[in-house]
Amino acid sequence: MGSLVPFQDLNLLPDPSTSSSTTNAVTTTTTLLRPKIEPKLEPFDASLTPIQIPQLKDPNPNPNLLPSSPTTPFPDSNDPNSFTHSDSLALEPAVSSEDNVYSEFYRISEMFRSAFAQRMQKYGDVDVLDPDSRAIVPVPDEQQRQIVASTRQRYQKRSSELVRVTNLSIEDQRYFRDVVRRTRMLYDSVRIFSVVEEEKRLGVGMGKRMRGDLRAAALLRDRGLWLNRDKRIVGSIPGVYIGDLFFFRMELCVVGLHGQCQAGIDYLPSSQSSNGEPIATSIIVSGGYEDDEDSGDVLIYTGHGGQDKFNRQCNHQRLEGGNLALERSMHYGIEIRVIRGFKYEGSLTTKVYVYDGLYKIVDTWFDVGKSGFGVYKYRLIRIEGQPEMGSTIMRFAAMLKTRPLQARPAGYLSLDISMKKDNMPIFLFNDIDSDYEPLYYEYLARTVFPAFIYHAAGGNMGCHCVSGCMENCICAQKNGGDFAYDNSGFLLRGKPLIFECGANCQCPPNCKNRVSQKGLRNRLEVFRSRETGWGVRTLDLIHAGAFICEYTGVVLTREQAQICSMSGDSLIYPGRFTERWAEWGDLTQIYPDYVRPTYPSIPPLDFAMDVSRMRNVACYISHSTCPNVLVQFVLYDHNNMMFPHLMLFAMENIPPMRELSLDYGVADEYTGKLSICN
Repeated sequence: MGSLVPFQDLNLLPDPSTSSSTTNAVTTTTTLLRPKIEPKLEPFDASLTPIQIPQLKDPNPNPNLLPSSPTTPFPDSNDPNSFTHSDSLALEPAVSSEDNVYSEFYRISEMFRSAFAQRMQKYGDVDVLDPDSRAIVPVPDEQQRQIVASTRQRYQKRSSELVRVTNLSIEDQRYFRDVVRRTRMLYDSVRIFSVVEEEKRLGVGMGKRMRGDLRAAALLRDRGLWLNRDKRIVGSIPGVYIGDLFFFRMELCVVGLHGQCQAGIDYLPSSQSSNGEPIATSIIVSGGYEDDEDSGDVLIYTGHGGQDKFNRQCNHQRLEGGNLALERSMHYGIEIRVIRGFKYEGSLTTKVYVYDGLYKIVDTWFDVGKSGFGVYKYRLIRIEGQPEMGSTIMRFAAMLKTRPLQARPAGYLSLDISMKKDNMPIFLFNDIDSDYEPLYYEYLARTVFPAFIYHAAGGNMGCHCVSGCMENCICAQKNGGDFAYDNSGFLLRGKPLIFECGANCQCPPNCKNRVSQKGLRNRLEVFRSRETGWGVRTLDLIHAGAFICEYTGVVLTREQAQICSMSGDSLIYPGRFTERWAEWGDLTQIYPDYVRPTYPSIPPLDFAMDVSRMRNVACYISHSTCPNVLVQFVLYDHNNMMFPHLMLFAMENIPPMRELSLDYGVADEYTGKLSICN
């Protein structure tokens, strides 16, 4: 005889209006539900061994049936509290062959899923069930479920409100620039950190490498840190300058410059528009369509659609979506942001994306493309009065590196002021006046320390990693257990002090813990400026977190510095530099329990550097309260923490021909540096 209590299917839920009746009444009408991927309590399985039911006083005269009270609904399988003690007792009697079939089915299902879950567990997105469990999906306890429900936040969707930001004051421009700068710095920090943590978990070169750009964008989105989500900006984005460089499409979405992670046309759909017409706000020109014609200020842009997976035109385009939005933007005279994507030597990715300013659509037509299919074309002309395009500047910088005299016949005072003392030549350019001051100094590629610091205790300590430093070597322990750089040499997070491998270490020159000691890697140019006097700009593309150069000079003790200062010598005090290293890698906005590194700690620096006679290119870097370069203290050739090296790292992606800036902390008569106004 079968069980009087019907087995509840996971996909069937009784109708509440009829489930309150007794089970021996008419058959209950059920509704088919879609399975939900969420933790829930599974139906009760009958015990494999007979259980003696204790004799309880039951108000129901029929002990084999559930209590048929009109106010007692059928137990809900999604509510763990809906099964009372009396319910469990009524569900435990005799075992039927039908129940055994169901139990065996779910047991095999659980074994099947567990077998595959164990193989997928290394990716971290599948939970392995307990072999003794009867659950088809993992069921967390109530405390964990409440914690997840309280911490999960729904990210903000894009607004449908179109706005144009104009007439910003100088203070507002600085504010928005700082917001964009900090957001991009956080994005780069999370991106680098995510890749390193994945490599630690799986091993370097093991399996498919995680997309750090996607991971960083998702974390910032979940924390509500994407910019300009509460509005759709037409025209310029506050805080984003013409010439700003981006390595990833997702970074464009994070700052709100282009809201589509794949599509080349960003537009407000007609379903969200107030007048029912789509409006385009930005486009990306990256060579994806063969009919595009780009001559800089004039652009022939091809609409989207009609391509196969190999980016070949295979069908006619339609006047819908982004194509219709561009036509409507032309009709209403709305300017379009243009971002160009192209390959560039030395880039971290296959393409770089440069913001080139605002364009107006002046004409559109339907034409037959090179593949013989109909395409929509749009003529865009760059609005006058804007700074020079970033893509043009990058091509000009590439020419300067190889043919400087051909690109700029006049103005060069020297093609290498280091006289081959540094790894890369350093240009000296002045087309403003007749000042030749940088030529009068002796170039100093390495800092000169007093002899006594090399004889300090512990100077002979070094690692024994013949094939490269590992996570548990002595150099890692000196850095607090974690290395400061990733495998590409980018700074993971700033620290009070970094110990690099030195001459006493047995690791090879390509060790991941040997970065700043290798010297200059990028081509730099010292140039004369009307605003800041002498300044430094890069001819190469510098990635965020990359090492630039060392700030060199002759190290003086406090007593020696007092004497030299009375003589009017130019002195630099390392202890006055603002701790910008603490901003790089600060993940407190992503992980609330994150604590910035405090080890290894160093005492207050009480020395100065004389740059009055010998100096390097770093001495010409201008001062700024919003710098793009930070100072990181490093030791590698000695262990005296009172006299570290001053190593400079990029705080953001620095495009070619952009000036470098430092926060000297106190700009006084000793530094002699003028601030960068912007």
